[in-house]
Amino acid sequence: MSVTFAFVFPGQGSQSLGMLSGMEQHSAVAETYAEASEVLGYDLWALTQTGPEAVLNQTDKTQPAILTASIALWRYWQAETALAPAAVAGHSLGEYSALVAAGSLSFAEAVALVERRGQLMQQAVPAGEGGMAAVLGLEDADVMAACDEASQGQVVSAVNFNAPGQVVIAGASEAVARAVEACKARGAKRAMSLPVSVPSHCALMRPAAERFAESVSALNWQTPKIPLVQNVTAAIPADLTQLKQDLLAQLYSPVRWVESIVTLSQQGITDLVECGPGKVLSGLNKRCVKGIVTHNLDTPEAFAATRVALA
Repeated sequence: MSVTFAFVFPGQGSQSLGMLSGMEQHSAVAETYAEASEVLGYDLWALTQTGPEAVLNQTDKTQPAILTASIALWRYWQAETALAPAAVAGHSLGEYSALVAAGSLSFAEAVALVERRGQLMQQAVPAGEGGMAAVLGLEDADVMAACDEASQGQVVSAVNFNAPGQVVIAGASEAVARAVEACKARGAKRAMSLPVSVPSHCALMRPAAERFAESVSALNWQTPKIPLVQNVTAAIPADLTQLKQDLLAQLYSPVRWVESIVTLSQQGITDLVECGPGKVLSGLNKRCVKGIVTHNLDTPEAFAATRVALA
């Protein structure tokens, strides 16, 4: 009996030098990287394989790199099997990979769009003025209360509800530092700064969203052919207008990942396929809904095992 599965696409932080190494022999992978390189004006495969790592980790390079790795694997999957997901979702940046997979916009358009997204996010907050931190082992309400207590007129808020007991906060760097201490005082197992230059999904990103609106509205969007659960609402959008509004709001609103996985589960999804580099989502998903299994595609061995498991 076949299983009902969804594809989930990872976001920033899943990149690593050498990602997808060994999979470039497949034409779907090679052609996807060639297409992205043409849009970007540089050799994306070379950057992801040999670096420099500091360049790969720049937001405007990371975002196209993860999108391209994810769509390369998606196309490889389509070339190798007729098995199709019943739904899709993506974590933060991963929502753009999900939109391409669902046929809502073309891959070339998405590559240019996420490069622009990265540039605008970087420009919205000068380097060093924003920060993010991960908080482990604290209830969501306690994290939010700690942020309120630490704000002191500056922005700091809970921005990624990744799994029960795992929340990411973001905002002005000083306020984030105060919130880390406030979370520790409330009994967090761990609270530590993340090595990022952009405080994603908080109110500091509103100017980026306002400038990004022009890029979003310029594209020829299609209604998704596969049900797509969005980050901002943890729901399937009613129409294209709603989809685009949610995509802009996503820049300055929390990623509701736990609720998104619950939504997929309520749609009858029993298995998830992490379609992109790394295994970040695999670790989160199993804590969001008990009994849901996440498979991976980012190595030849994992790809083969997933095909067997879902057949």
